Amino acid sequence: MNPFEMVAVIVVAVMIASVLRAKYGHAQRGEAQIDPREHAENLRLRDEVKDLKERIQVLERITIEKENTLSKQIEELRDR
Repeated sequence: MNPFEMVAVIVVAVMIASVLRAKYGHAQRGEAQIDPREHAENLRLRDEVKDLKERIQVLERITIEKENTLSKQIEELRDR
């Protein structure tokens, strides 16, 4: 079998596979139907992550404020 026949066989095989995939409804990546329960769970998890990020920001702000206050108190004690 020469190289051109081999390429032709591969092209035909890919075409047949594509037709069979389309005929029997095999969804490609990203085209699958999402279960409504999974969608609801995804939304719930996104909201939870958003809430957790907000909490982290508050904790970071509190930590920074405490560090600044502590450093100010230390500087005030040094100045005495």
